[in-house]
Amino acid sequence: MPNLAANHPQVVHFAIALLLMGVAFRLVSLTGRLTFTKHAAAVLLLLGTISAAVSVKSGIDAHGPVERIPGARSAVQEHEEYGIDARNVFFVVAAAELLALGLAAGAKTGGYAKFAYIASAVVGVYGTSVLYEAAEHGGELVYEYAGGPGLRTGDPADVERLLLAGLYNQSVNDRKAGNPAGAARLVSEMATRFPNDTTIKFLQVESLLNDVKDPAAALATARGIGVDEKSIRFVTRKATLVADAFIALGQKDSARVVLEPVVAAFPQNTRLKAKLDSLR
Repeated sequence: MPNLAANHPQVVHFAIALLLMGVAFRLVSLTGRLTFTKHAAAVLLLLGTISAAVSVKSGIDAHGPVERIPGARSAVQEHEEYGIDARNVFFVVAAAELLALGLAAGAKTGGYAKFAYIASAVVGVYGTSVLYEAAEHGGELVYEYAGGPGLRTGDPADVERLLLAGLYNQSVNDRKAGNPAGAARLVSEMATRFPNDTTIKFLQVESLLNDVKDPAAALATARGIGVDEKSIRFVTRKATLVADAFIALGQKDSARVVLEPVVAAFPQNTRLKAKLDSLR
């Protein structure tokens, strides 16, 4: 079979949805109400079981790079074990569904089909708990160990975005923890690795102002940022940062000079206007 690693996120969500709905429909069908759920449950559970088998195959194909992330190996193995267990449980459910369909087709065995449906429902309920654990561990692997972003396609640009997200979030955490020096180092690393990203340059100016407490350096950096004059967001952001640097240097008149033409050009920006008014 081909390597299905890149398809794991898509397939696994289909498996979860199909199997959960299939078990729910099977339980409803046992009440005798909503008769359409009888055959709908069989379709959903059979399709869901096929999806579960493909999910396990794609997950096994994908686990190598994720498992090599320091500290992630045990989380990968637990997720994989729950996924295999869920697949195996629903193999039993699928067998019960096929048996029920076979029994229902026979004139003499039709009455026994209900017992197969009951067995499917009972095993299916248990299977949903195993499926939940597999899904929960998968979410933990992605969101707590970054075991997916930047790795699914193998594109170096994806890995760069993963690195950027980690640097940014850790800088925020360092700042919240009262470690501005650590935050400044991480923002500086972002600026070094992504020198052409305007939003990162803005973050660098903010860090120079708030973490490093160096308004002169912040002013020089802000003034050197080239922005598209048609971009309201970038033009107003640059003006705000330059003004903040002047204010930190005690030069309110210079801050007003910077803000006035921008406020005139974009009068709808009430926040910028309020900042200018506060300097009068």
